[in-house]
Amino acid sequence: MILKEAIEKEFKNLSKGQRKAAKYLLDNPKEFAVKSAGEIGKRIGVSETTVIRFCYSIQLSGYSELQKMVREQLLKANSTLGQYLSSKVELAEKPEFLSSVMEKDCLHIRETIQNISQDDFDVLVKRLIKTKKVYVTGLRSSFAAASWLSFTLGVVRGNAKLIRPDTDDLLLTISEMDEEATFIAISFDRYMKDTIKMAELAKKQGAYIIGITDSAIAPIKDHADLLFQIHSSEKSTIDAAPALFSFLNAVIAGVSIQDCDRFQTRKEQYEKLESEHFFIQPGGKMV
Repeated sequence: MILKEAIEKEFKNLSKGQRKAAKYLLDNPKEFAVKSAGEIGKRIGVSETTVIRFCYSIQLSGYSELQKMVREQLLKANSTLGQYLSSKVELAEKPEFLSSVMEKDCLHIRETIQNISQDDFDVLVKRLIKTKKVYVTGLRSSFAAASWLSFTLGVVRGNAKLIRPDTDDLLLTISEMDEEATFIAISFDRYMKDTIKMAELAKKQGAYIIGITDSAIAPIKDHADLLFQIHSSEKSTIDAAPALFSFLNAVIAGVSIQDCDRFQTRKEQYEKLESEHFFIQPGGKMV
């Protein structure tokens, strides 16, 4: 039994107090390892009984078993880089390293398919078609995906902006959002505070928030109108990239197909450009 996966699986069925215990556990595993259920309850503002019932709710026999699992799994957990290296060392022992790594990527994509609701995906595509403007953000390991998504949405539908805290005036940008805007936050462990704060402020402005993350109880969940779990937080965030980009590609494909008139208009606009001033053909020479 993997503790994080058990919590994610049962989270939606937990009471409000039990959810507080679950979140505090994931954020502060050392506290659970050394403190009693009563002490934890006082710290988060719930009863000792609530903490113990939380243990039962995730199929544990009691608080002692929870403490044992916390010490074995959460306190000894490797960094994502450690997880990444360990998984690749195992594959290196096989004869075809290239195919082994890419087959593993395929497996992660198939796992992600199981995590995604087709109904939620349809809601996402329809929202991106009807919304007036799309804002996208993602930092550190999420930046490349956020950049690609904002660029590609700009190509197929227009009015898509990548938000970068290091160069953008965030207060001005967020103040321009309203109920006709959609904010997409890509947030993977380790979760950046700037991403979560931007989502919180955008929601207060009335924007529709879409969270793309690695856990059903990631911090972005508290502000998202629609949440997509792409990859298990038990695995390295580096390994999340293939599944993440495959999902984003499906989003772009959905927008293109379901809003084909606008896509055709955008295509014609591009074809009218004198592209030879910007691009060079394979084997060609610069003018």
